[in-house]
Amino acid sequence: MRTYLGVIAGPFYLIVSVAQGVLREGFDFSRHPWSALANGPNGWIQTANLILTGLMVAGFAGSLDGWTRRLIGAYGVSLVGAGVLRADPVPGFPPGTTGATVSWHGMLHLAVGGIGFLCLVAACLVVGRRSAGGFRAFSYLTGVVFLAGFAGIASGSTALVVPFTVAVVLVWAWLSTLALRRVTREG
Repeated sequence: MRTYLGVIAGPFYLIVSVAQGVLREGFDFSRHPWSALANGPNGWIQTANLILTGLMVAGFAGSLDGWTRRLIGAYGVSLVGAGVLRADPVPGFPPGTTGATVSWHGMLHLAVGGIGFLCLVAACLVVGRRSAGGFRAFSYLTGVVFLAGFAGIASGSTALVVPFTVAVVLVWAWLSTLALRRVTREG
């Protein structure tokens, strides 16, 4: 049962985030990171999205072993932390926000998220090392692309929001594929 949590966590996160981005006034996919959706009147939806997705990922990690379990589990916990520690508003979102603000919870959101992202990159590399064929290449490629996307978004450049978003979609596809591979082996 835990393995199925890994299958649905990514699609759940992506659907909820994209739906909010489309429906929330002022949100611009080309300039605003999805964490910014935790701000404003309906920010609780993205907060719940991060927390629920993190719990699903942590639950899935329990079906894994060794370093893969630890690293993916740490990523799940970091998602919960990123949900609890709201990201700061960004210029233009919520509407009327003019300048970037820095708060203690925003800084901790970035720190917790950064640790989780690095754990997820490491998990991609560990799984790649233990895999063969196409999934090995997919794991390595995902780890490298996600690390590059994270480095880009960490620079603070709004021009790199779209490449980071592509990396996020890729890493969720990888995590769901990892879980599906386990489901087919178990079932």
